[in-house]
Amino acid sequence: MRFFVGLILLAFPIAEIWLLIQLADRYGWLLLVYLIAVGWLGLRLIREEKSSFSLRMMQNLTSGGSPAKAVFGSLRNIIAGVLLMLPGVITDIIAVTLLLIPIRNTQPLNAPSPDEPYRSSPYQAANDDVIEGEFRRED
Repeated sequence: MRFFVGLILLAFPIAEIWLLIQLADRYGWLLLVYLIAVGWLGLRLIREEKSSFSLRMMQNLTSGGSPAKAVFGSLRNIIAGVLLMLPGVITDIIAVTLLLIPIRNTQPLNAPSPDEPYRSSPYQAANDDVIEGEFRRED
């Protein structure tokens, strides 16, 4: 089993380098421009994710969502950013595929469903005995 894992770990960089050489022969300096542009986009993705993580976490927690969704979404974006920064086309394809996978909408057990938003709200009034009626002020 270790042999196959080692073989895969060695085959991936070799395939990446072989593909870069083939593309460099075909496209020349345009490949260099592509690699620089994609690396810059990966760096921007990581910086934006770093700055928006805390805001996304707070929004998710105040809306009653799961913090795991925010953490895994940010982790996915950071991994994709690192893969985009690595020079290579295969890693870029993996990063774009990772970014295109939607995050499942996970709600906690006590979160309201979209059909009944007021059924089990985490922000309920302290007094649950509400009496409805009309009143008239007499001075």
